Amino acid sequence: MPAARHRTFATAALAAAATLLTTTPALAQPAGPAAPALLRAPLLRPDGDAHQSGPHDGRANGTSVNWAGYAATGTTFTSVSASWTQPEAKCTSEDTYSSFWVGLDGDGSRSVEQNGSSADCVGGRPQYYAWFEMYPAFPVVYKDKVEAGDRFTASVTATTAGKFTLTISDETQHWSHVQHKSLSGAKPASAEVIAEAPSTQRGPLPLTDFGTAAFTDATVNGRPIGEFGPENITMADRDGTVLASTSPLTAGKDFGVTWHHA
Repeated sequence: MPAARHRTFATAALAAAATLLTTTPALAQPAGPAAPALLRAPLLRPDGDAHQSGPHDGRANGTSVNWAGYAATGTTFTSVSASWTQPEAKCTSEDTYSSFWVGLDGDGSRSVEQNGSSADCVGGRPQYYAWFEMYPAFPVVYKDKVEAGDRFTASVTATTAGKFTLTISDETQHWSHVQHKSLSGAKPASAEVIAEAPSTQRGPLPLTDFGTAAFTDATVNGRPIGEFGPENITMADRDGTVLASTSPLTAGKDFGVTWHHA
């Protein structure tokens, strides 16, 4: 996300998020040391071009400084869903961050409607939690218990113009949430299943060593995401160092994202 736009929304969005977190019993920040105000931002290219991609082995491949996974474009999308196993955060003394989610918009747009889970390392200790986000507003974090190895299923559905239903369930811990939200001007022109390095105003944060995030049953508009010719996205920093790579699709809907040592 361009820094200028981030600054435009930061103060108001942070205030709104703080109000939600202090007045809604079902929502809270993750336990443990305080993390920075994180955003799961739109896809960012190393050169700032939101549409750069190239053919490789019959697939459209591209590079992003904050996303790895698959993103479909080229039509209007009404739904996206997937399941994944919550990765384990392998922590050192460095504070690091990672998120795993499904969403609409974000590839070539300045909004994202999304929900997912996170595996962070703060103060040398892992933090696991789930959230939803109507970017450019800040995310809202659920207080429900999340552990490495939990099985998640999530979806985002565009019900009518500018209205969305976001669902997420932790099948291991036996909890779920449904949110009905509006976002003026949203045009669901992309659908994605992503592992991300969250951002602050200064850009993407250091990526947690999460091993491999295994995504299954990735569907778009009720069909396997592979039927839409999605882009296979590699996460790499601006000097080209690969941070996370995305495997080919299996059965058009299953894949893994693997962390790489920088």
